[in-house]
Amino acid sequence: MNDEILVEETEEVLEDFSANLHPYDLPGEWFVLNAQSGHEKKVRTNILTRIKNLHLDDKVYDVVIPTDEVVEIRNGKKVNVEKKTFPGYVLVRMDLDDTTWYEIRNTPSIIGFVGSGKLPVSLSRREIERILGSNEEVEVKKESPKFKPDFEVAETVRVTTGPFADFNGIIEEINLDQSKVTVLVNIFGRETPVELGFTDIVKN
Repeated sequence: MNDEILVEETEEVLEDFSANLHPYDLPGEWFVLNAQSGHEKKVRTNILTRIKNLHLDDKVYDVVIPTDEVVEIRNGKKVNVEKKTFPGYVLVRMDLDDTTWYEIRNTPSIIGFVGSGKLPVSLSRREIERILGSNEEVEVKKESPKFKPDFEVAETVRVTTGPFADFNGIIEEINLDQSKVTVLVNIFGRETPVELGFTDIVKN
């Protein structure tokens, strides 16, 4: 049985078990690991494989990379992108003892536990809710991804649709909640503010 199958089986068990429980109420405590930048997924896979091989399934329960789903506007089109909420950090839910501390700490690509001095400090319920949310909040998060345009205030853009198509303008304001921008468009020699949707403009 290869490592990928081991990881998939572990994930299925975790998903079935935790489907209806608040993250803080699950067995074990949550700790934060400092991982090598860009190696978060590798760290997660390494830990899941390691605990399976060392038969620590009853002490190390879950490994999570906190992410946010954002909608970026690229070339006038909405693209769903999953972004790491805290790049360089991974959460692990486990029972802390000398064995689990040593094995997790010495997993490849892990710099160490986040804590006070050399001692790992578990996250509080409030911290868990802020990072992971309750199950209800996670569902809402999945259904309503955030918009993250790839342009900024004061940037020059080109209008692609509507009566001002092919006009150039400067972004004056970005409204993330409504997915709209106010662009100063030069109309008849005067800069006029025009409200447009994120998909109505592209970067020059």
